[in-house]
Amino acid sequence: MLGFKDNRHTHFTAKGKMFEQIQRLNARAWFIGSRIDLRELSRGSTVALGPLTMLVGQQGYSMIFRFGVVVMFGLSSAEEQEIIEGLKDSAHNRFEQPECEAAEIFIDPNVSERLDAEGRITLREASVGRLQVVAHVLAKSCVLSYYENSVAEVFDRIEVVAERLCQGQSPLRSKNEILGEIGNALLIQTRTVGRVEITEKPEIVWEEPELDRLYERIATEYELRDRDLALSRKLDLVSRTAETYLDLVNNRQTLRVEWYIVILIVVEILLSLYGKFF
Repeated sequence: MLGFKDNRHTHFTAKGKMFEQIQRLNARAWFIGSRIDLRELSRGSTVALGPLTMLVGQQGYSMIFRFGVVVMFGLSSAEEQEIIEGLKDSAHNRFEQPECEAAEIFIDPNVSERLDAEGRITLREASVGRLQVVAHVLAKSCVLSYYENSVAEVFDRIEVVAERLCQGQSPLRSKNEILGEIGNALLIQTRTVGRVEITEKPEIVWEEPELDRLYERIATEYELRDRDLALSRKLDLVSRTAETYLDLVNNRQTLRVEWYIVILIVVEILLSLYGKFF
């Protein structure tokens, strides 16, 4: 259960802005599990929803997404680890090595809001809405990075399969292993499309044109749509390769059974002839 001290009045003006005096802050997104049950979390220090935004300490915020990511602003490494540990009971299928996506945010009202070549995000103000937009992009990018690495490992195994097929060699892997590869590909597609909704805009920008433009700008710089499309193509290739491999295994098993039947028929004929003549 999480419970943070609520001292929002020290961070907000009448317009609801936070971090008024801070010109630079760190942001880190952690993909800790396949899902976080928000119903089990204490909401005594809740600032906003979509994602669940909570005040931490003097000038920190955590934003928790249902699809397994928590994004933190202005916190130390020790504070981040404490929050992650506090989410242990609410996270499903926790990862032994969570994926992390980090960014530096600069607050400057005199420049355009963008992501520069060095990966730094510039905002005109650090309002809750703007930080939530950044959190959405970081969270989705973090999930993509995790599954991109997972698919890369699968590709290494698929490459071995393809090489053996090119050389006309027989498959080495069992049917259960091949079914597991197909299942993993389907599971990744279900989580990225169904839960994370990589290509969908968050609700917070629907009625805020300024936030919508900010989201589009940062999401484009992080190449969310292009990376999601590339990941989908790789998953399709993994699925097709695994299915082809599975068909070969099934055909070999079917051919083996047919040979067994032929042998049994021949044996039966020979026994009948032996009994008839001898």
